[in-house]
Amino acid sequence: MKRYEAIEVITKALNGDELLVSANGMLSRELFSIRESPNNFYMLGSMGLASSIGFGLAYNLPGRRVIVIDGDGNILMNLGSLATIGHFGPSNLIHIVLDNEMHASTGGQPTVSNTVNLEGVASAAGFLVVKKVSSSKDLHTAIEEALNSKGPSFILAKIERGEKDVPRVSYEPIHIKSRFKEVIEQTK
Repeated sequence: MKRYEAIEVITKALNGDELLVSANGMLSRELFSIRESPNNFYMLGSMGLASSIGFGLAYNLPGRRVIVIDGDGNILMNLGSLATIGHFGPSNLIHIVLDNEMHASTGGQPTVSNTVNLEGVASAAGFLVVKKVSSSKDLHTAIEEALNSKGPSFILAKIERGEKDVPRVSYEPIHIKSRFKEVIEQTK
């Protein structure tokens, strides 16, 4: 499964009212083309911080389900966020890492995810649900389990290299922030 297919599986498994934070680069671009929504916070820049933003949302909005879609390069830049998430244990957070063992958005440089046991790190940090998958069927099953469990949950999805030719996110960062903030304020 490639990243585009994995994002399709993720969005189909959700009911649409979750707050979704996507890592910068091709991941946000592909999500934007698959399911554009004001509930999506597309990272434009700030590599590695989707997990921290997702944690902040989940911790401060315990009544909302928060989904983080991250890449291996992003989470490797901010492994400390896993410790913070595990320590505080927001039960409403699902962190999905799409691992193609490369920095796809900057030219395909390899990451070290092939030698780092990311699911082991998440488990050691205190995530209550930890799954590693490599097929679209198993990804869907893992998401359903996470949605029906007390988290925090961590799903590592091993994916193939390659992406769709999709346009950039067409919104300016201030617009993304403003409409996302409106969604949050409407549900308080």
